[in-house]
Amino acid sequence: MQTEIKRYCKTLSLKDDPQLIEDYKKVHAPGAAWPEITQGMREVGIIDMEIYILGTRLFMIMDTVPDFDHDRAMDQLAGKPRQSEWEAYVSRFQQTSAEATADEKWQLMERIYKMDK
Repeated sequence: MQTEIKRYCKTLSLKDDPQLIEDYKKVHAPGAAWPEITQGMREVGIIDMEIYILGTRLFMIMDTVPDFDHDRAMDQLAGKPRQSEWEAYVSRFQQTSAEATADEKWQLMERIYKMDK
């Protein structure tokens, strides 16, 4: 039985600095993300998340529970423990301000194609 999920794809640009990009990768290596951040994502209904990189462009795949309300969840996530601290911390790598929330940084992408079954 396949469990239904909602999938969101998002994008964000990093600063064009090879050292910062390598440091950003290290911050997201297995076990490196702050546990409060991962826990907060789970609490708002994010089941799984992957981030891919090409040059300075990041691509995120976010799988959520079926009844996930994106706007409400992002508002809830912004108030979770250490979330604003995390966003300020990773902003040094990103083409964004230290005050921006995750929702303000990561732009939702529009799906334009899905292979027929």
